[in-house]
Order: sequence, then C-alpha cells, then structure tokens
Amino acid sequence: MASTNSWTLELESKVSAPRKFRATVMDWHNLAPKLAPHIIDSAHHVEGDGGIGSVMHYNCGPAVPFNSMKKKVEFLDVDKCECKYTIDCDGVETSTWNIKMKPTANGGSVAKVECTYKGAEAKDMMLKGKESAAEMFKTVEAYLIANPEAYN
Repeated sequence: MASTNSWTLELESKVSAPRKFRATVMDWHNLAPKLAPHIIDSAHHVEGDGGIGSVMHYNCGPAVPFNSMKKKVEFLDVDKCECKYTIDCDGVETSTWNIKMKPTANGGSVAKVECTYKGAEAKDMMLKGKESAAEMFKTVEAYLIANPEAYN
C-alpha cells in the first residue's frame, strides 16, 4: 500500500493576488499553452464552466512526467483567491492541490500551494509537478508584469 506524502510551495510575487489568481487558476487552460507549452500543450473543458465540479482535461508537455491529466474543481472562492482541486493522472492514486493567494503590504501577493498525493509512482511525479508549478507561477508573473492591463 502506498503512503500519503505532501509538499508545500510558497512564492512571493510583485503581482496582486486577484490578478495572479485569475491568470494562474481561472484561465490557466488558455494561458498555459501560450506561455508554457512544455508544461501544458493544450486544455479543454470536459464538464462545467470552471466553477465547483468542473473538470478540465490537460495534454501535458515534455516537462511533465505524464501525458495527460484531469483536474476537478472541488472548492473555489474567487473573492478570497482560494481553490482546491483533485488531479487524476497515471501513476497517482490521489492528488489534491490547495492554492491560496494572499495580498502583501507592497501590493503584491504570496501564493501558497499545498499538494497531498498517494501512489506507488507518485513521489517523483509530484515533485516534478512542484517544479512545474513553481515555474508556472514565475512565468505568469513575468507575463502579468509585461502586460499590466491583463487580468484586471
């Protein structure tokens, strides 16, 4: 039986929490293939409109250790910049991600990502997922700084 493991990632940003949340959580399925095709090649809705219960299918790029994944939104509070979703992919029994973005005094934000996972092959895959998540947040930050009108 596989054990349950977890990791936490905390990233500061110069971008406000609402803008960062809209780009990295609410619109990542559109933004990722443009900004990070090596992580996400393409994405589409399987069911729902992006709210609680919605399911997205992602075709992954070569930087991710699996070919595709499905992400289901379990909790979403856009006003508080918080969400929880589960990811279904090969080699991972369960994977739950909690994302919270909080404003900072300088007008930026801090994103906290917590991932809990279980599966015989999951550890290496989810640690690679942590690296991809960190890269994703940094890439989105650079995009939002270069495009100050985006996601306002």
